[in-house]
Amino acid sequence: MSQNNPSSSAAATPGHAAPHDVIIIGSGAAGLTAALALAQHKRVLVLAKGTLTGGSTAWAQGGIAAVLDAGDTFEDHIRDTMVAGAGLNDLAAVQFVIERAPKAIDRLCELGVPFNREAHALHLTREGGHSHRRIVHVDDATGWAVQSALLAAAEAHPNITLLAGRTCIDLITDRHREQFSAAGRAWGVYALNEETGRVERHVARATILATGGAGRVYQFSTAPRGATGDGIAMAWRAGARVSNMEMMQFHPTCLYNLDVKNFLITEAVRGEGGRLINPRTGQRFMRLYDPERLELAPRDVVARAIDAEIKRHGLDYVHLDISHQPADFVRSHFPTIHEKLLGLGIDMTVQPIPVVPAQHYTCGGVVVGLDARTDIPGLWAAGECTESGLHGANRLASNSLLECFVFGEAAAEDILARWDELAEPPVILPWDESRVTDSDEEVVIKQNWTEIRRFMWNYVGIVRTTKRLERAHHRIQLLKREVEDYYGSFRVTTDLIELRNLLQSAELIVKSALQRKESRGLHYTLDYPDLIDPPRDTVLVP
Repeated sequence: MSQNNPSSSAAATPGHAAPHDVIIIGSGAAGLTAALALAQHKRVLVLAKGTLTGGSTAWAQGGIAAVLDAGDTFEDHIRDTMVAGAGLNDLAAVQFVIERAPKAIDRLCELGVPFNREAHALHLTREGGHSHRRIVHVDDATGWAVQSALLAAAEAHPNITLLAGRTCIDLITDRHREQFSAAGRAWGVYALNEETGRVERHVARATILATGGAGRVYQFSTAPRGATGDGIAMAWRAGARVSNMEMMQFHPTCLYNLDVKNFLITEAVRGEGGRLINPRTGQRFMRLYDPERLELAPRDVVARAIDAEIKRHGLDYVHLDISHQPADFVRSHFPTIHEKLLGLGIDMTVQPIPVVPAQHYTCGGVVVGLDARTDIPGLWAAGECTESGLHGANRLASNSLLECFVFGEAAAEDILARWDELAEPPVILPWDESRVTDSDEEVVIKQNWTEIRRFMWNYVGIVRTTKRLERAHHRIQLLKREVEDYYGSFRVTTDLIELRNLLQSAELIVKSALQRKESRGLHYTLDYPDLIDPPRDTVLVP
């Protein structure tokens, strides 16, 4: 499908050079880091679905992991990351990211991120899976502080154009050229202007995906509304490999509240002494599941423990209790959470918090190297939409923002180093909507969206079986035919684009899960409870 090209200052005019050198899809930590690095030399366009602050970065509570204390070492951080990742991590990628962490923190300080301090040093907290205090943070709202600083710097830069309200549909490749080619190079993206309803061509020499994860494929998720796997799905359709999509991280402690959906209770609450309690028995149950690490075990261990406790005792939730700590300590360390809970009638200084697991992070994604390159010439990717080798079978807490900074920089550096090899874009065909009409059946989108999220939660959740996965796969194949028919018949809307990507992401998750015949990290199946050595990535090829 395509449609007539509207007049847009950011859309390339046929026969003329593109107005921007590099297009970045996504305005979170990875996208803005890349933009700021590139803008010293090139003209950069940043496209954002919805608002410029609508991505996962702004939602991050915990912090950023970095070795800054004299008693800590890169080797310790690397080991903790590999242990959490159940050996599926790529050691070179882990070293690459962790060794660059201190410089990433320095750059954020230069941008004015107001990290918490103790005397003259940065205050470091500890989270599950970490052997040392190494989490740099801004109270319990680190992501918002980082997002604000990066966005302010980008808005002030004359070489960066920020366009909100653009829902990207598909990558522009050689098959969209006026002179068709099957070479497969990326030249930018077709994007729906959410205000005008028209589709724009955004064309450049280089394109970076920084679109975040696919958390909204699940019924319960801490991810923002727009985390529908857009970049992963677009890259897959364009011919890029994806890897380890079965490794979906479930955060152990999402607030259980029927009125407030998806409010995360940060890992740092457990890091500062929070205890998990069975509300029926009053017992601290992590002693039954991981007696050495208790609540500081990696997220997959804690999430499965909570899931087991809920199912075993027929509970709706468990309790996270930090009320044994001094009230001033709790209020000062977790002001955002404390204020939010007070508004719901819960005083965490004297009461336990009801929590349940929820999908939290997509550890798999588009395959990239240390230079952030994908399989597709002209296309780079960074952040949660990628599988860089850092996280393996389970992300270590607070390594995610760090990955965004390091690989955002890596993408920019590689593009600048290879610039002379990157050709000017060819003439690209406009989006053609001559054979479609406006939809009169929007209920189809809502129904399918709801159905996908429910069966993914029930069949492809924290604990899996082959039978459940096969049921999910069958449902996906039926829905694919329905969605493809709908997509081919009606003009695109943001909801339709997201539904298409959501379904594609669900299929990739299920296919990957069916291929892994073991239980490793975040992929736990009752049919294959043991490990297979050596660890191997699940790589899907279009």
